[in-house]
Amino acid sequence: MTKKKEQKTQKVSPKEVNEESSVDSDAVKDLETQLVDAQQSAKDNWDKLLRSQAEMENLKRRTSKDLENAHKYALDGFVKALLEVKDSLSIGLKLATDENASLEHTVEGFKLTNKVFTSTLEKFGVETVDPKDEKFNPELHEAVTMIPMPDKKSNTVLEVVQVGFTLNGRLVRPAMVIVVQ
Repeated sequence: MTKKKEQKTQKVSPKEVNEESSVDSDAVKDLETQLVDAQQSAKDNWDKLLRSQAEMENLKRRTSKDLENAHKYALDGFVKALLEVKDSLSIGLKLATDENASLEHTVEGFKLTNKVFTSTLEKFGVETVDPKDEKFNPELHEAVTMIPMPDKKSNTVLEVVQVGFTLNGRLVRPAMVIVVQ
């Protein structure tokens, strides 16, 4: 038995062809519009990316320059403050070498200069470690010698040979001390 294949043919009117082609042409126009919009959006996003990268490079350069200047001129304020001490010392030396200079005036000048110097150090976070009559602290003090003294409390600082210094709480130089044994 053989079966005959029948082909189904549809008859399409010219009106239907025009409607389909107008629908297709509208869809094509819509797709073209979407493509143009997508291309424009991609172009805009690419421009934004390039601008962002340029801004990041500029920021890196500026930050690098600022950091370099910060390192280069970090001690600027400290040096300016020390110049006051240097000026005071220069004036004191000039007055001390004058033929009318007295020892009392020279000592008074050195005391004032020392006071200016100490206040300058404190202004920049440098504190003096002067532990006389305090308990010995090996983290801040260095014992030069120990002296037995039965009338004093053991392990206390009897005398400060050289004061120590801390910078913002960190030890720069320990105080050299004589400790009671």
